[in-house]
Amino acid sequence: QVQLVESGGGLVQPGGSLRLSCATSGFIFSNFNMKWYRQAPGKEREFVASIETTGRRTNYLDSVRGRFTISKDNAKKTAYLQMNNLKPEDTARYYCNAVYPGTSGYWGQGTQVTVSS
Repeated sequence: QVQLVESGGGLVQPGGSLRLSCATSGFIFSNFNMKWYRQAPGKEREFVASIETTGRRTNYLDSVRGRFTISKDNAKKTAYLQMNNLKPEDTARYYCNAVYPGTSGYWGQGTQVTVSS
Protein backbone atom coordinates (compact mmCIF):
# COMPACT_ATOMS: atom_id res chain seq x y z
CA GLN A 1 0.00 0.00 0.00
CA VAL A 2 1.40 3.36 -1.06
CA GLN A 3 1.67 5.94 1.69
CA LEU A 4 3.04 9.47 1.79
CA VAL A 5 2.85 11.14 5.19
CA GLU A 6 3.78 14.78 5.54
CA SER A 7 4.81 16.29 8.86
CA GLY A 8 6.58 19.33 10.26
CA GLY A 9 3.98 21.99 9.59
CA GLY A 10 2.78 24.45 12.18
CA LEU A 11 2.45 28.08 13.17
CA VAL A 12 5.56 30.22 12.77
CA GLN A 13 6.27 33.93 12.87
CA PRO A 14 7.42 35.78 9.76
CA GLY A 15 11.12 35.23 9.24
CA GLY A 16 11.00 31.86 10.95
CA SER A 17 11.83 28.41 9.64
CA LEU A 18 10.16 25.04 9.31
CA ARG A 19 11.31 21.72 7.93
CA LEU A 20 8.67 19.57 6.29
CA SER A 21 9.14 15.83 5.91
CA CYS A 22 7.43 13.38 3.59
CA ALA A 23 7.84 9.80 4.76
CA THR A 24 6.93 7.24 2.13
CA SER A 25 6.30 3.52 1.77
CA GLY A 26 4.84 1.08 -0.71
CA PHE A 27 6.84 2.05 -3.80
CA ILE A 28 10.47 2.24 -4.95
CA PHE A 29 11.28 5.70 -3.64
CA SER A 30 14.60 6.00 -5.46
CA ASN A 31 12.86 5.70 -8.84
CA PHE A 32 10.55 8.63 -8.24
CA ASN A 33 10.97 12.36 -8.62
CA MET A 34 9.69 14.12 -5.52
CA LYS A 35 7.75 17.37 -5.54
CA TRP A 36 6.15 19.74 -3.05
CA TYR A 37 3.00 21.67 -3.83
CA ARG A 38 0.93 24.04 -1.73
CA GLN A 39 -2.61 25.27 -1.70
CA ALA A 40 -3.85 28.35 0.09
CA PRO A 41 -7.56 28.87 0.87
CA GLY A 42 -9.43 29.97 -2.24
CA LYS A 43 -6.46 29.38 -4.50
CA GLU A 44 -5.35 26.63 -6.84
CA ARG A 45 -2.67 24.17 -5.85
CA GLU A 46 0.72 25.44 -7.00
CA PHE A 47 4.09 23.84 -7.57
CA VAL A 48 6.71 24.75 -4.96
CA ALA A 49 9.78 22.59 -5.55
CA SER A 50 10.98 19.39 -7.17
CA ILE A 51 13.97 17.09 -6.99
CA GLU A 52 14.83 14.36 -9.45
CA THR A 53 15.62 10.77 -8.55
CA THR A 54 19.34 11.16 -7.85
CA GLY A 55 18.89 14.43 -6.01
CA ARG A 56 21.28 16.30 -8.27
CA ARG A 57 18.69 18.49 -9.99
CA THR A 58 16.16 20.71 -8.28
CA ASN A 59 13.65 23.30 -9.37
CA TYR A 60 11.75 25.96 -7.44
CA LEU A 61 8.88 28.36 -7.65
CA ASP A 62 10.43 31.76 -8.22
CA SER A 63 8.99 33.23 -5.04
CA VAL A 64 10.62 30.59 -2.82
CA ARG A 65 13.95 30.20 -4.60
CA GLY A 66 16.76 31.07 -2.20
CA ARG A 67 14.53 30.53 0.85
CA PHE A 68 13.38 26.93 0.43
CA THR A 69 15.53 23.85 -0.12
CA ILE A 70 14.20 20.49 -1.27
CA SER A 71 16.12 17.31 -0.55
CA LYS A 72 15.60 13.56 -0.41
CA ASP A 73 17.11 10.64 1.44
CA ASN A 74 16.71 7.50 -0.61
CA ALA A 75 17.82 5.28 2.27
CA LYS A 76 15.09 6.70 4.53
CA LYS A 77 12.57 6.97 1.67
CA THR A 78 11.86 10.49 2.80
CA ALA A 79 11.73 13.88 1.11
CA TYR A 80 12.23 17.18 2.87
CA LEU A 81 11.46 20.83 2.36
CA GLN A 82 13.52 23.24 4.44
CA MET A 83 11.74 26.58 4.55
CA ASN A 84 13.60 29.64 5.81
CA ASN A 85 12.64 33.31 6.07
CA LEU A 86 8.98 32.39 5.90
CA LYS A 87 6.49 35.02 4.82
CA PRO A 88 2.74 35.32 5.44
CA GLU A 89 2.16 34.55 1.77
CA ASP A 90 3.73 31.13 2.32
CA THR A 91 0.72 30.18 4.42
CA ALA A 92 -0.88 27.13 2.82
CA ARG A 93 -1.36 23.43 3.08
CA TYR A 94 1.75 21.73 1.74
CA TYR A 95 1.51 18.46 -0.16
CA CYS A 96 4.12 15.90 -1.10
CA ASN A 97 3.94 14.32 -4.56
CA ALA A 98 5.91 11.29 -5.75
CA VAL A 99 6.08 11.12 -9.53
CA TYR A 100 7.25 8.35 -11.79
CA PRO A 101 7.99 9.85 -15.22
CA GLY A 102 4.87 9.86 -17.35
CA THR A 103 2.41 9.41 -14.49
CA SER A 104 0.58 11.70 -12.10
CA GLY A 105 2.09 9.85 -9.19
CA TYR A 106 1.05 9.64 -5.57
CA TRP A 107 -0.05 12.31 -3.10
CA GLY A 108 0.01 12.75 0.63
CA GLN A 109 -2.69 14.35 2.76
CA GLY A 110 -0.73 17.51 3.40
CA THR A 111 0.52 19.49 6.37
CA GLN A 112 -0.60 22.99 7.30
CA VAL A 113 1.88 25.84 7.42
CA THR A 114 0.72 29.13 8.90
CA VAL A 115 3.00 32.16 8.94
CA SER A 116 1.63 34.86 11.19
CA SER A 117 2.68 37.21 13.97
